[in-house]
Formats: sequence, structure tokens, C-alpha cells
Amino acid sequence: MRLGLIVKEPYASMIVKGLKVWEIRKRRTNIRGEIYIISRGFVIGKVSIVDVLGPFTVEELLKYEEKHRVDYNFLKEYAGNSKLYAWVLKGAKKFDRPLKVKVPKGAQIWVRLNDLNL
Repeated sequence: MRLGLIVKEPYASMIVKGLKVWEIRKRRTNIRGEIYIISRGFVIGKVSIVDVLGPFTVEELLKYEEKHRVDYNFLKEYAGNSKLYAWVLKGAKKFDRPLKVKVPKGAQIWVRLNDLNL
């Protein structure tokens, strides 16, 4: 099964360009291997999840800003009172032409991409 991860801009573009190698989330994931990055209803590239690190406090994550590219205020607001995890990404590839994908209503993290020719 092919999975797409929904990521907001500018972070989605940073991931597929290989500039953002940690995706910060409130939960761990057991998913490993190749996934597709979805932004604004398009699959814009792919990357592999190779590990999950954490949990981290916002303050601990500040030491790794060059990996996750998220500023303190955004992290603080996103985290609330939760600890955060770093999904470690490798092998980023940006697609020359983004592919339109139907994101099911209510989907916030993952989308199944079985019908796309990727």
C-alpha cells in the first residue's frame, strides 16, 4: 500500500528538496520506508522514513533546528503541552510534475494512494 503524508507548506517543499530531514509530529509512527509527500492536494515528491526519535521537549528540539527547520514559536504552539517526535527522513526526491490527488474529507495525516501511477 502506498501512503501519502499530508504536510503544510513551506515544510512539504523543504522535505522533497532534502532541506528538512526531520518531520516533527506529536506521535510516533511505525511506518518505515518510502512515502509520498502531499501538499495542497498534490503529490509533490517522495522520501523514506527511516527512524523516529524522541520524545523531545520544544526546548530540546531547538538544538536541531537545521534538521527540522521549524521556529520556536511554531513548535511551541503546535506542541501545546505535548512532547514531540522527529520522524527521520532520507532519500528525498522532488517530482518534476506534481500529481493531483483526492484527499478524503477529514484526512489530516495519511492518505492511501493505491490508484495513482507513482
